[in-house]
Amino acid sequence: MAFRGRLKGICGTIKSCRLPNCKYSTTTFTAKNELKSRYDVVIVGAGHNGLVSAAYLQEAGLSVCVVERRHVIGGAAVTEEIIPGFKFSRASYVLSLLRPNIVQDLELKKYGLEVYLRDPSSYTPLLTPGGRDGKARSLLLHRDSKKTAESIAQFSEKDAKSWFEYEEQLEHIVAAIEPLMDSAPIHLPSITATKLREQLKSLPAIFTLLKTFKSLGSFKETDAFYELMTAPTTKILDKWFESEPLKATLATDSVIGAMISPKTPGSGYVLLHHVMGELEGVKGAWGIVKGGMGAVSQAIANCAVDRGASIFTDSPVQEIVTNNNSVKGVVLQDGTAIEAKAVLSNATPKVTFLDLLPEGNLPEDMMKELRNFDYTSPVTKINVALKELPNFVADPNTRKNEVMPHHRATIHLNCEHSDLIHDGFLEAQEGKFSSKPMIEMVLPTSLDPTVAPPGCHVCLLFTQYTPYHLAGGQEWDDQSRNKYADTVFDDIEKYAPGFKASVVGRDILTPPDLEKTFNLTGGNIFHGTMGLDQLYMSRPISRLSNYRSPVRGLYLCGSGAHPGGGVMGSAGRLAAITALSDFKKL
Repeated sequence: MAFRGRLKGICGTIKSCRLPNCKYSTTTFTAKNELKSRYDVVIVGAGHNGLVSAAYLQEAGLSVCVVERRHVIGGAAVTEEIIPGFKFSRASYVLSLLRPNIVQDLELKKYGLEVYLRDPSSYTPLLTPGGRDGKARSLLLHRDSKKTAESIAQFSEKDAKSWFEYEEQLEHIVAAIEPLMDSAPIHLPSITATKLREQLKSLPAIFTLLKTFKSLGSFKETDAFYELMTAPTTKILDKWFESEPLKATLATDSVIGAMISPKTPGSGYVLLHHVMGELEGVKGAWGIVKGGMGAVSQAIANCAVDRGASIFTDSPVQEIVTNNNSVKGVVLQDGTAIEAKAVLSNATPKVTFLDLLPEGNLPEDMMKELRNFDYTSPVTKINVALKELPNFVADPNTRKNEVMPHHRATIHLNCEHSDLIHDGFLEAQEGKFSSKPMIEMVLPTSLDPTVAPPGCHVCLLFTQYTPYHLAGGQEWDDQSRNKYADTVFDDIEKYAPGFKASVVGRDILTPPDLEKTFNLTGGNIFHGTMGLDQLYMSRPISRLSNYRSPVRGLYLCGSGAHPGGGVMGSAGRLAAITALSDFKKL
């Protein structure tokens, strides 16, 4: 396989973008080598998981090459300058789930990762005063449980007392199942295999799972865990609380990135998934990354390159090359061939196995299962450049453009009642976008002023529900995009008058846009829905849950593998460990 010598490593500052709605895109990266024709390992995609795999495999002594289709590294964890002077975390936007062992192993602080912890964590303003005395204007959830209870008490003294017990139970459950996030899942085909050697491969996963159930302790906690896995979020929250602003605010975590309602059975797990993080040793904490989410990917890439890995952008893969059911490398879209003993794919299962892998490599029944993998997504991300800070009627700014505590939180709008979220979900089932969208607003410049010009602000809007296909066969176009964005902005204006007048520019990414830009099948930020049928030993399907594929030397290292979505890095680490254990046999 001849090397055509076209590609060179990234060097310096890149400011170019081929997307019609993106004027600038910035990343800084230095590669040490030019592309070679042969490596031990090729990794498809420079998303955060692929970069994690590269860092671990290179440290183990293998020669590693990462090829990225876009002009910028990071996948969905990327910082892009869409509007001059404003740097957006264009897809993922806050950090919590990145596994502490990865931060430590890859020395990410040494390689540039800086995170600002947020406090308060959540802010829900009300359009109409309410609460026990009819005067409560907003709900603030802090890292300090006592402060949170004081805020909740505006609406219900009972809920304020229940808050401590609710938090304690969630913490116990998270602590019990956390080891599952750092371990490969049970692989059912190995357990049922006829060869003892294959059966033994599942023993570590079985022991970890048994330890998890033992750690849950009492029957009460085991029962609560089962309920979280199977019940609707509304049923769980109704047991604990009576205040709707509190229940609706908590319910948002149960539907983030998922085309489900808080009333959907199993939505409780999505809630649990989003409270499993840790930053700076603080369990459940969320933070803003200095320089945007691209700085996470940049730190991982810096580590991988420092260890000897090579990373190349503008290098889309055309095909994963195989021979006699073994991987032989990849061919890029320009015809450049790269030989490798192993290929790890950070792309979605659909892109990996149905688009890049030639037909005939997988059994037809497995192909059918993969075609049925669910990528339904309700998310439209809107990135907004502002010339001044939003001023909320519920908690007016003490001075113009001065950051107040609630500006540092995730701001929940249209979340006064859980029914508002459910109604938005029902509209999406009819092919309509929500008339009152669920909006999560984050203002990273409240903690990190480096991502906007002086006095200006970056506003990141994570919104639901928007179907991939609109009713009547209509597809998303500029008119429908802007109509939806105007709906979102009109609602924000009710909470913060003057918001629309402060807008400098906006970047609208519907599900099809997220798919086209980031290669996220269906626009799904998690590389596939996080329902119980697509988790743990069923992610992406039971026969592929151990990161390996039937093609010898081909592995899945992205969020379509266990433990799933979010900027976690665990799938990349576990896939690398799996590939390394096999490497001598390849």
